[in-house]
Amino acid sequence: MSRLEALQIHAGYAETTILKSVDLVIPDGQVTILIGPNGCGKSTLLKTMARILPPSRGHVLLDGKDIQTLNTKSVAARLGLLPQGPIAPEGLTVRELVAQGRFPHQSLLRQWTKADEDAVNGAMETAGIADFADRAVDTLSGGQRQRCWVAMVLAQETELILLDEPTTFLDLKVQVDLMNLLTGLAHERGRTLVIVLHELSLAAAYADHLVMMKDGQIVASGDPDDIFTTDRLKQVFNLDASVLRDPASGRLVCVPFTARRRVTEAAQ
Repeated sequence: MSRLEALQIHAGYAETTILKSVDLVIPDGQVTILIGPNGCGKSTLLKTMARILPPSRGHVLLDGKDIQTLNTKSVAARLGLLPQGPIAPEGLTVRELVAQGRFPHQSLLRQWTKADEDAVNGAMETAGIADFADRAVDTLSGGQRQRCWVAMVLAQETELILLDEPTTFLDLKVQVDLMNLLTGLAHERGRTLVIVLHELSLAAAYADHLVMMKDGQIVASGDPDDIFTTDRLKQVFNLDASVLRDPASGRLVCVPFTARRRVTEAAQ
């Protein structure tokens, strides 16, 4: 049994339904990546699975139980969420931000302990930000700030981590470094990750399980080798592109057709 799954989910905002009869089983210990056009429901599905947005119909199961019936701390002790575009309060240090990930482990009877300190230090070390633990988050580069937020989620010490577009607005090298860090959590530490991405080649390269969405529904899901195809890119994104395999890494790459190529093909 998967630890996290969506069953016949309908969800949206106010009177607008975004997700329609979505079924999704998240493989344990793997990286699941959601892709699709803007407005197709990727972030809505992530929020629903994280218990941020209640479904109007259907259920999200966390460890076999309806996630809506669980209290906030119980969910936070098992599932970490990095939302899209988080902003830290001005002047907050890296250590203070990462320490907020220990919230699910605090109570009136259990205050800050050595275990909390070790979790924060370990998270910063894993995320590669230990050297500037005492600097203000708002003085860091975009890539460094994103690593701080990842470290905060790591400090939660959950086996399930959901991330909404963690690579947006980052340079390509920083995107790759961050994706290497995230996938290492699954492949080396057994964490289960669900990531919403816009970058198609990154998604195909790093996903163990790829989910393609359109118009609030899942069009295809499975191994990228099976579903990341030229026909599917046209179907889901209306994108004319080739799918190639990089000979050095073995990873799939999306190469959009240029305007010149379209003109040439039309002439033929």
